[in-house]
Amino acid sequence: MIGFLRGRLVAKAAPTMLLDVNGVGYEIEAPMSTFYSLPELGQEVQLHTHLVVREDAHILFGFSSDAERTLFRSLIKVNGVGARLALTLLSGLSVEEFHRCVQGHDTASLVRLPGIGKKTAERLIIEMRDRLPGIDESETWASTISGNTVSVRSAVQEALSALLALGYKNSDAQRMLKQVSVEGKSSEQIIRSALQSRG
Repeated sequence: MIGFLRGRLVAKAAPTMLLDVNGVGYEIEAPMSTFYSLPELGQEVQLHTHLVVREDAHILFGFSSDAERTLFRSLIKVNGVGARLALTLLSGLSVEEFHRCVQGHDTASLVRLPGIGKKTAERLIIEMRDRLPGIDESETWASTISGNTVSVRSAVQEALSALLALGYKNSDAQRMLKQVSVEGKSSEQIIRSALQSRG
């Protein structure tokens, strides 16, 4: 798996760009949110990437932030949502806006995007509710932790992401973390404590 690429931007024509990485040209597809943040041609850029392997093609997708790539990976797991539709979603809504749509059951904002009907919007909200990384929620919760330090908030968010990667639902992962003491602990220690509290 190619986790990220750093190279010189050679060409861009939405939704595709060409990145020169040490003499190798990588064709990358990206949402418009990433295109808006691209530098001028000839400048260096770093992108978080996801490789989709199909029978007829290997397609590399690029994102300006890890949060965008994480949401993309969650979206393509939803029944009926492929990589193209996921790019459409990320082009029309920021990660935070999509979170708000799911949390507020806002199908109206989703159906305004091309290719998304009412049934698809409802399926997205239902299936994504427990797949979202809970960025906003974890930040809100972490800010209430005693000490309110950046390191504590960061450790909690890393622990939450790890639990989600292990397959726990967002609601279950946050419940597990709230049951353990996080002050002064690394993300690894928080994860271990959370898993032990589960047992």
